[in-house]
Parts: sequence; C-alpha cells; structure tokens
Amino acid sequence: MINSKSDAYAAAGVDITAGYRAVELMKAHIARTAVPGVVSGIGGFGGLFELDVTGMKRPVLVSGTDGVGTKLKLAFLMDRHDTVGIDCVAMCVNDVICCGAKPLFFLDYIACGKNVPERIADIVKGVCEGCVQAGAALIGGETAEMPGFYPEEEYDLAGYCTGVVDREKILDANTIRPGDIVIALPSSGVHSNGFSLVRKVFDVENADLFKPLDELGGKDLGETLLTPTRIYVKPVLTLLEKAKVRSLSHITGGGFYENIPRSIPDGLCAVIDESAVKVLPIFSLIAKTGSISRRDMFNTFNMGVGMSAVVAKEDADAAIEALASEGVDAYVMGEIREGGEKIRLC
Repeated sequence: MINSKSDAYAAAGVDITAGYRAVELMKAHIARTAVPGVVSGIGGFGGLFELDVTGMKRPVLVSGTDGVGTKLKLAFLMDRHDTVGIDCVAMCVNDVICCGAKPLFFLDYIACGKNVPERIADIVKGVCEGCVQAGAALIGGETAEMPGFYPEEEYDLAGYCTGVVDREKILDANTIRPGDIVIALPSSGVHSNGFSLVRKVFDVENADLFKPLDELGGKDLGETLLTPTRIYVKPVLTLLEKAKVRSLSHITGGGFYENIPRSIPDGLCAVIDESAVKVLPIFSLIAKTGSISRRDMFNTFNMGVGMSAVVAKEDADAAIEALASEGVDAYVMGEIREGGEKIRLC
C-alpha cells in the first residue's frame, strides 16, 4: 500500500491520493484485457510484454498513436465517460491492422483538470472494453492532473498501440491491379472524426442532446454521436486468413478522398459507386442541417464506411463471407481502374 500524501500539492490543486483511488477502481477492468505475453501488472515504471514470434520468419513491430479529439466535448456535455476509451483504442488498432499486424498491447494517457477517481475509472473501463474487442492488453498508462491547464470537468485522452506482423505478410498496395474490387466495411456511426464540424452544425452546447429524433430512428442525437468507433481487428484478421487482401484503408478524418488514396498505388484509381455506399442516417442529418455539399461530406466523414479493403475480383465473395462470419455486413462499393486520380466517386 502506498502511503503518499502532500498537503502542499493538494493546496495547488493536485490530489495524488485521488490517483491511487482511481487505480484501485480500474484494476478489475484492466484484468479483463490480459493476454499471453503480459509480464507486468500496472503500477511499475514501464509495461512489460514478452513477444512470441513462433512461426514468424521476420517479425516486424507496427505502432500507432491517436486520440479521441473533440468528440470528448459530447462526453462532457452528456456526463458519460465509459465509451470514449473504446474510440481511443479503435483509432490506434484500426490503423495498425491496415498493415496486416495483430495488435499486442496498448497504453493510454489521460490529462485532466481534476482527478475524479470514478470518472477516470469510467474512462479506463472504456479503454479496457476496446482492448478486449481488439485482443490487445492494456499494460500501462498515465493520468496527469493539470489544474489551471484543463477545466475541472474536462480531460484529454490519447493512446498508443503496438502490433506485430511477419514481414512477408505486410500488406503491399503495389500488388493492386485493375479489375480488383473495393469492399466496404460498415461503420457504427461518425466514429471519432469530424466532430469540430459536427459540433458546429448541431450547436451541441445549446442543443437538446437527449431528444429522440425521427431521422435517427427514435434515437437521440447525443447517443447517436457518442456511439463508439467500430473496432475491425478480429474481423480483419479472419479476412486476412480467408482471402488475398491487397490493401486496407481506415477511413478517418479526411473521409474517402484522403484515406482511400493512401492505399492505392500511383497510376491506379479506386472508382467508388456512390449509389452503392450505405450512408447512415446521421450523415444525412448532418448534411441537411448544415447544408453541407456531398463532396464535403465524403471529404470529412466516413459516411457509413469505416474501413475499405481491396481484393482480387476472384476473392471478393470469399472476403465478404469471411467478414460476415465475424458479424460485418460488408459489400462491394467499387473497383480499381487505370488512372491517376487514385479515387473517383461516380
């Protein structure tokens, strides 16, 4: 048991005992994330993980880091903090899986104006749920109480993930050929991008976030916007086993126009059938309320497609079946053609 207390530090706004209380509250959640390879528990100066590379010829570590962004403002307004941790994990592991790598472990960083142990534990509860969905262990983290830097009721949340892939299995977009198929993996909602625009469109600070809306099937605006980012790790790992995947793209900030071209080589173009894209109701509501052009919508949001995969035409059915076996209702939304634009919606 740690016997540490500073009255002077507390008078400056930092209660170190609250940090110890938060750790005690989150221990049960963290235990859920344990996977083979975890060597250390929380509380040390570094998280330890023993890497098992059995069967790999040339293991390569793949790392990713990200945060939740201004979606956190919705969590503050709704006083709900147990889902944004899923977003934090998703933003990192969904990037790592685009290389074909299996996420191994995760670390989080929470900076806050005031350490309220129950709130911190709720945040970490979400992080742990995300780790469970991704099959990664939470092996460490940091909570920084920063009075005067953040308002007492606000915080920031970021994370870091490391995964591993055999070098010969790293996805290579240069294998893409004309005639290959672009498959859409549906999103769960807005995910964790574009919220500066979302907040402006709906004037969320003054909106009734708890009012059911017909346009959203009776769900309220706040609940819909706070829906956690979908984690694609387990479905994609199954996909990689069942079909030859040329490339993957995590559709985040910048939407279709920024992210899909990152997985397309020079000289080729992903031609997307816009009518095939299954746009979620929230995006139609955003476009209508904010009078936002179709181009800007597809250049800002995922529009209902959280990830795309390019596969050979002969593998398209097997790919869709593999994803369906993991509960992902994937579908064809385009094909690869010759051309220099890298992406074209038509």
